[in-house]
Amino acid sequence: MRLLSPDDWKFIEEMAASVVEASRVAPGAGVGEIGPNTTGGTLIRPGGRACYPAFWIRDYTMSLESGFITPDEQRHALSLTAQCQQDKPCSLRSGSFVPSGAIADHITFGGKPIFYPGTLDDFDGQGGSAWGYLPAFDDHFYFIQMAAVYVKQTGDWDMLTREIAGIPLIGRLDAAFHVPPSRSDTGLVHCKVENRGVTFGFVDTITHTGDVLFASLLKYQAAIEMATFYDRMGNQEKTREYREAAAKIRKALPSTFATDRGLLRASTETSAQPDVWGSAYAVYIAAIDNTQAAAVCRTLAQAYRDGTLAWRGNIRHVLTTDDFSATTAWEKALCEKNRYQNGAYWGVPTGWVCYAIAQCDFSLARKLAGEYVAELREGDYRKGPEFGSPWECMHPGGHYRQNPVYMASVTCPYAAFKRIQIEKDAAADLSRR
Repeated sequence: MRLLSPDDWKFIEEMAASVVEASRVAPGAGVGEIGPNTTGGTLIRPGGRACYPAFWIRDYTMSLESGFITPDEQRHALSLTAQCQQDKPCSLRSGSFVPSGAIADHITFGGKPIFYPGTLDDFDGQGGSAWGYLPAFDDHFYFIQMAAVYVKQTGDWDMLTREIAGIPLIGRLDAAFHVPPSRSDTGLVHCKVENRGVTFGFVDTITHTGDVLFASLLKYQAAIEMATFYDRMGNQEKTREYREAAAKIRKALPSTFATDRGLLRASTETSAQPDVWGSAYAVYIAAIDNTQAAAVCRTLAQAYRDGTLAWRGNIRHVLTTDDFSATTAWEKALCEKNRYQNGAYWGVPTGWVCYAIAQCDFSLARKLAGEYVAELREGDYRKGPEFGSPWECMHPGGHYRQNPVYMASVTCPYAAFKRIQIEKDAAADLSRR
């Protein structure tokens, strides 16, 4: 059984390639009045048209699995991110702080690192209470994932020992791993109001405190990649250190984040709602055991049947039944309910959710994937300026749509759909033997 028809496979593959191309900013080029790109190589921003005119680390890294980003583009992005790593502590006038080893939230076309959301290029004015005391946690682990994809796809393992601004890349990756505040006993990323940072860029307008799920999942992945790097380099002490770090996080995830609703909660203090994206991603990267993963998969499948999870193939952060109140999806948010990260529907996690649902009901996953592709077809931005799919997010209320031609809204589902089909085919081959 195929997840998508041949026509839908061809359509989404061409759409993903087209959106990545629309997101490229060549050297010397700009976006509107922003630019030019003087970083010395092509940058890939989060989308086309006027969308986000800078290089965002997370959006780029999340799109690597799609296979549409070239080795040269990857090498440039990795080197630029390393060059822009903060090498000495810096206090900002907003009261926020950039520690040594910090990785930027985004980098301007002129090569300036910006460590907080909320501004495009104002280094001195960045940060503040809305965005936290520390830079976004997730980018530190995406930096490591960026390096992992590059060395595995190209075989250029020497990149790890190459000096960038006087420090070997592996040293920069190691420093980045240790920046987000974490618990010494479990290794989970943990913050209070006074040392809060954005836990995951796709909830940067939401306040999460306590142990935080998504950043901890990314840290788990990063620990595994760091162990792989050091094992390849023959450093068994560091290999063991990172393997133990990954094992410690994995052991702590169930008892810390499990709920009686089947999903994992986003955090243990502020905005602790069951987290659809984080729960599906935990299944996708095998960060939880089979029993808990099965519970997540069944819960997501039932929520999809009940109509509390998805709209037009796009996914909410929080099930409609798990909203904090009648006025907000998350407990503490900067945006109004059913807008942006506080209740709108997103394409970014659709593939992860499909993957989870496919583990217990493949036909249901096919239905969700089909609805997602149908929306892309109807709103295909290539039809003209009045069309915008893939959108960053949407909601039926007021025909709300935000940011057209959004890259991760198609690259992430496309990559996950490919993986679903590969695993389905492999299982079918095994059963025939």
